[in-house]
Amino acid sequence: MIRVMFKQQLDEKSFREKRRITLNEVSDATGISRATLSRIANTPGHNTSTDHIDALCDYLGCELDDLLKRVVEKSE
Repeated sequence: MIRVMFKQQLDEKSFREKRRITLNEVSDATGISRATLSRIANTPGHNTSTDHIDALCDYLGCELDDLLKRVVEKSE
């Protein structure tokens, strides 16, 4: 499964800039709707477009491998 590390990267950006960043602010800056950002942040395995991932990388100042992590699910 691919895990989107949006919340963690947003926390990092907030820490670097020493301020709180809202989803509305991210939405305004990226053109991604607030509802979509909320689903990306809160729904494990949410499927989003590469355009959204690219816009988030630009906004957050991170690389693709900082935003997306592959999690291997262990079979029992």
